[in-house]
Amino acid sequence: MLAEIRIDNLGVISEASAQFHEGLTVLTGETGAGKTMIVTSLHLLSGARADAGRVRLGATRAVVEGRFSTEGASPHIDAEVEALLESSGAERDEDGSIIAVRTVGGDGRSRAHLGGRGVPAGTLSEFTSSLLTVHGQNDQLRLQRPGEQRAALDRFGDKTIGPLLARYRKHRDEWITARTELAERTTRARELAQEADQLTFALEEIDSVAPEPGEDEAIVADVRRLSDLDSLRSAAEEARGALSGGDEIDDSAAISGALDLLSEARSRLESSGDRDLEVLGPRLGEAVTVVTDVAADLARYLSELPAEPDALDSLLSRQAELKTLTRKYAADVDGVLGWATEARERLRHLDVSTEAVTELSRQVDESAAATAQAAAKLTEARRKAAAKLAKAVSAELSGLAMGRAQLEVEVQSRPAGPQDSAPLEVRGELVHAGSSGVDEVEFRLSAHSGAQALPIGKSASGGELSRVMLALEVVLAGSDTGATMVFDEVDAGVGGRAAVEIGKRLARLARTHQVIVVTHLPQVAAFADTHLVVDKSDSDGVVSSGVRTLTEDDRVVELARMLAGLDDTETGRAHAEELLATAHAERAGA
Repeated sequence: MLAEIRIDNLGVISEASAQFHEGLTVLTGETGAGKTMIVTSLHLLSGARADAGRVRLGATRAVVEGRFSTEGASPHIDAEVEALLESSGAERDEDGSIIAVRTVGGDGRSRAHLGGRGVPAGTLSEFTSSLLTVHGQNDQLRLQRPGEQRAALDRFGDKTIGPLLARYRKHRDEWITARTELAERTTRARELAQEADQLTFALEEIDSVAPEPGEDEAIVADVRRLSDLDSLRSAAEEARGALSGGDEIDDSAAISGALDLLSEARSRLESSGDRDLEVLGPRLGEAVTVVTDVAADLARYLSELPAEPDALDSLLSRQAELKTLTRKYAADVDGVLGWATEARERLRHLDVSTEAVTELSRQVDESAAATAQAAAKLTEARRKAAAKLAKAVSAELSGLAMGRAQLEVEVQSRPAGPQDSAPLEVRGELVHAGSSGVDEVEFRLSAHSGAQALPIGKSASGGELSRVMLALEVVLAGSDTGATMVFDEVDAGVGGRAAVEIGKRLARLARTHQVIVVTHLPQVAAFADTHLVVDKSDSDGVVSSGVRTLTEDDRVVELARMLAGLDDTETGRAHAEELLATAHAERAGA
């Protein structure tokens, strides 16, 4: 849920903050006070495109900060949020809430932050998608789009439609992949055969050389060592001799090695009978151990040096073979081995033999049949859900003062076009197999019994569209809890008894959701649990707006103003008090 919002220099709002609670919150205020800026700020927190024209005149930037809480959210929503926070490096605040910030500069550039980390605006959109749904004044137009109508139907019947849609998409992906591969093999048979020959020749060449991982680097080191073999052997032998002793350096005397000298010194110290000298003995013992280890390592090094005179020639010959491969296929041997692995995988898909094409054709037919079967079951589930959705929304519309208006939800297959990229035969009909199924969903509205049902974009006025959208949200909310829903003047074009019914529906919706409504109707505002007002002030020709929470007495004054600008009259206040009492009674009765 949305716990708090802070706005700086957005539109007419210079600085404002508001806290939100569970239930129904309404925002009211005079025209031009900046109510819509609240919704604009939420759009920005949802990752919407930034508009430099929204920055307050004279300010360098606008800042919107929102604090969200996932307490009480469904487990899958909480899991989605937690996964997103972890992937973006964002952190919760000390109280467990999450802070999202959007900054818009006067030059149009924007920055987004989530949980103290800079993120792309798209991450904010992903974060708020499950926590916040904003219905602006343009959403009535969006509701007319077939894709939005199908999404609404799928959301309504998610328990049955969701698994079937997932199954359809799985089979469709397999079908499209096999179909594409078959088309490639049949139309480019000669070209693919040539490619297969080239890959086969290359792999045979690599296999004949049989390079080992890192072999080229190892050979370079070995060649360098063999090039200096005599000097390396001489240095190692002299060092070992110095440590272990050796034969006569000249004809006059034999050498005593460091080990002999250290051992003699240790023996004399330990037999001296003086405590100060005896304690030095163990330290010389440690030195003897170290020198012994080094001498052994030198002996092992000398034993591993090549003795064959042609060892260098063999290495240089092997190096030349490897360079032949690295010139053709990759920069080093490891790259050549990687190229060979990819080439073998590619070659596996280039089999253009009759047997391979026949097998692939069989896979295409089987995948198409499985996709068609999944599509048919998906269509059937959607049609069952469509009847239930139409009935439920129609019942809500009757309560929203739309008389005997009826919503029909029509589900029809979408025929495949002449240039269709994915035609599929389903129950004898060639249809377009899109990523969301083969169905087209259309909402139709009949104004009264016996009237022809027409697409809602042609049959409904602006006010009716608002009520259809609200009725739809009330019905869809039945299986979904915890999200914050924001309505910007959903009551536009509505008045009288219909306004009261809208208030009742919003109050009902607020039982399972946090609902925030920008409204100009007192009949709607009277149902609020929390009433916020956006005030406008004019100081020295500079207009500013702020947000404040109303007390019960302040609500009476504000409702009186909304009724007919009668906030300073006893009659206006009496009407406001009566409206509040009616709303309280309606909610208590519900």
